[in-house]
Amino acid sequence: MSKKNTKTAKEEAPLKDNSADHSNEVDRQEATDTEVSPTDKPSLEDLLAQEKDKFLRLFAEFENYKKRTTKERIDLFKTAGREVITSLLPVIDDFERALAELQKQEQVEHTEGIKLIYNKLVETLKIKGLSVIEVSAGDAFDSELHEAITQIKAPDDALVGKIIDTVERGYKLGDQIIRHPKVVIGN
Repeated sequence: MSKKNTKTAKEEAPLKDNSADHSNEVDRQEATDTEVSPTDKPSLEDLLAQEKDKFLRLFAEFENYKKRTTKERIDLFKTAGREVITSLLPVIDDFERALAELQKQEQVEHTEGIKLIYNKLVETLKIKGLSVIEVSAGDAFDSELHEAITQIKAPDDALVGKIIDTVERGYKLGDQIIRHPKVVIGN
């Protein structure tokens, strides 16, 4: 029995070495799988290049977002009082009509006081960015700038298709038209 046991032990020993060699081989195989082989380097560089590209695009997109929101904020500040100024335009029109009537009736004492108030209102609105769209008789009609109310027979052929009279003034707030001038066109 002792020979059998010894033989069995000797036979078992090589088996253990074999299994140990096998486990070492598996460990070496796993190690080579995780190591970077020369054939994998281009793919890692490609991945790095892709990530850099993604980062640059994201950064550029964020910069564009910042510029856009800054521009929108500036535009908002420029036109913050647009509704208030637009609602004051009929008041300016009433002042102009009142001044015209008072000058017809030659009431100088009333005219001076109303002129002072009118000028103060207009100057305050100019500071806020309001400007008059200048239109005079004989100017060419531009449908994007003017609003045609009616057409009348032109006094002469040179005024056909041109502005004959301005019924209501137009105004701009900054670069935006907030009210188109209402005009009469020659036909």
